[in-house]
Amino acid sequence: MRAYSASEIRNVAVLGHSGSGKTTLMEAALNVSGVTSRMGRVEDGNTVSDYDDEEKRRGVSVSASVVPVEWRNTKINFIDAPGYFDFVGEVKEALAAADLALIVVSAKSGVEVGTEKAWEYASDLGIPKMIFVNSMDDENADYGKVVDSLTENFGKNIAPFMVPVKEGGKLTKYADVVNRKAYSFGGQKKEECAMPGEAGDSADHFHAALTELVAETDENLMDKFFSEEAFTDAEFIGGVKNGLAGGMLAPVLCGSAVAASGARELLDALVDFAPAADVKKTLEVTDIKTGGQVTITCAENEPVAAFVFKTISDPYVGRLSIFRVYSGIIKRDTVLYNPQTETTEKPGHLYVMRGKEQIEVDEIRAGDIGAIAKLSATSTQNTLCSKERPVAVREIDFPDSLLAMAVKAKDKKDEDKISQSLAKLLEEDKTLKFEVNKETNQMLISGQGDSQLDVVVNKLKNRYKTEVELSTPIVPYREMIKGKSRVQGKYKKQSGGHGQYGDVHMEFEPSGDLTQSYVFEERVFGGAVPRQYFPAVEKGIIESVKAGPMAAYPVVGIKCILVHGSYHEVDSSEMAFKKAAQMAFESGFMQARPAILEPIASVVITVPDEYTGDIMGDMNKRRGRILGMEKVGKKQNISAEAPMAEMPKYTTDLRSMTQGRGSFTMKFDRYEEAPADVQQKVIEARKKELESLREKE
Repeated sequence: MRAYSASEIRNVAVLGHSGSGKTTLMEAALNVSGVTSRMGRVEDGNTVSDYDDEEKRRGVSVSASVVPVEWRNTKINFIDAPGYFDFVGEVKEALAAADLALIVVSAKSGVEVGTEKAWEYASDLGIPKMIFVNSMDDENADYGKVVDSLTENFGKNIAPFMVPVKEGGKLTKYADVVNRKAYSFGGQKKEECAMPGEAGDSADHFHAALTELVAETDENLMDKFFSEEAFTDAEFIGGVKNGLAGGMLAPVLCGSAVAASGARELLDALVDFAPAADVKKTLEVTDIKTGGQVTITCAENEPVAAFVFKTISDPYVGRLSIFRVYSGIIKRDTVLYNPQTETTEKPGHLYVMRGKEQIEVDEIRAGDIGAIAKLSATSTQNTLCSKERPVAVREIDFPDSLLAMAVKAKDKKDEDKISQSLAKLLEEDKTLKFEVNKETNQMLISGQGDSQLDVVVNKLKNRYKTEVELSTPIVPYREMIKGKSRVQGKYKKQSGGHGQYGDVHMEFEPSGDLTQSYVFEERVFGGAVPRQYFPAVEKGIIESVKAGPMAAYPVVGIKCILVHGSYHEVDSSEMAFKKAAQMAFESGFMQARPAILEPIASVVITVPDEYTGDIMGDMNKRRGRILGMEKVGKKQNISAEAPMAEMPKYTTDLRSMTQGRGSFTMKFDRYEEAPADVQQKVIEARKKELESLREKE
């Protein structure tokens, strides 16, 4: 594959609802461009972009893959992204390297949630959009209905470029809206044919609407439009290109990926109209030396700057860093500086990726996408640049990972392998998080949803030979007291020779500060307890608050006051007074109106207006409280509080309630007393849990 300049490159993220045909469309593009002699099928697990074992098993994409196609002396870098919501991180990575979002829509299903999400993600980043209506050969396909739905959802900038014609139930030809000619679908080359009457009328209607959109891209064109002067071909095409690049119009094409119909037309449209890699001449980045913002230019004679937007852990070649070059040229012997890790890297080998295939090349130029294997200190989100001009490209804004599950090895001998294996998977997917909870000692893996975590489990098993099981994490409850008590704790033991004697009288009451475990004070008069034993008494308290008497959860907000006691000149010891304090704590705690505290989360839920009632009703069922609502566009931001014990699967539940249209953020806010019935359930469940642990020991 030859080296291309930025003006000859189109970087295109392929997005859409799961099952809309994105991967099959990539197969069609590869086939008509001559890369493959026959099209692969998702059902057969032999497509170029879905090469991972999990993708073959599931029949859906789970990771973004680069699929370059050469067409009319232009290189089109397709980045095929998953449509399923759990893998939104892959969509974000694809968009980070793209100059255009190609949104694939099913002609049968029309605008779906995944369509809306794709449009929203691209719009948030200011990326132009093109739409391909797929499956037009299906008997239930309705192009007009889909276009109307697109316009209703996304506005008047929806601009059909094609009008399909079906004869005998088959897709045979189309009217080209741009030049108002008709062409046949299929065949080895583009062949003009007679314009069908009804399609011609639709093409004229769409052409008039497109002309108005083109006029809005330039003041001079607007003047000509109102003067009813015809645009020249150059003005019209230039207006379409500018309108697309500026987000003022979104072309709509159509076809059938399964039959490869429309693939040539799509490739032509991308070459003719899509923004080249150097259309945005400059990019704002961070100057590492000053911390300020500077601009770099997409030019081959500039110092190197490239952004690693994806990492793949290949079982044969190791870690592959996939990057887009924003300026300069990367060659095999180019020394690259990573300002985030303050290290230098040398490629050795450069690749162009096509699915899992690694095509070795001599250089990757500004605007292009490439890969380097086995970089020692570089990961996703890092910038590779020249040391003379250290800069950092803005990082990808990944969503929070709110579905957390405890992960445990099925076989104890695999426990040490889990962290190491997960670390490699975390390099691939930046929406995955891993931590060991210091309080519960559980290993926790967090992600976007059940399917993503299921993929993790299967990859651990098949790729790293580590079998694990997932479970709901332990909720970190707390114990406290609401009243006061005064008790005696006496530890006395005689077994020949010196005995053990410690005697303390202690008062217990709430400290009023739930952020601290305990407050210790001594009010002993007359030397009833010698001063040298005070630290031992406090040590007894420190040990006791780690696991409270109610359910062995940590104790918070308790004041422990040593007021009296006695000692023995021979038998008293630090250990005896520590034991006496522990005895007093257990007794005094249970006499001071003990209670279980539960963690409360602050939640902000964003949903379309029509789901507001369902969300509020569901939150009430979770013992939550609605704090307020704020209108943001067509959506509502609902602020609420809810017990964290009621929210472990909220990611999945919210998706189900809103058909995937809802999102939320959640963070720990405080502890508060749980209702009496909940406390009783917590105590009983904890008792069984501790009994089970003791049996295993």
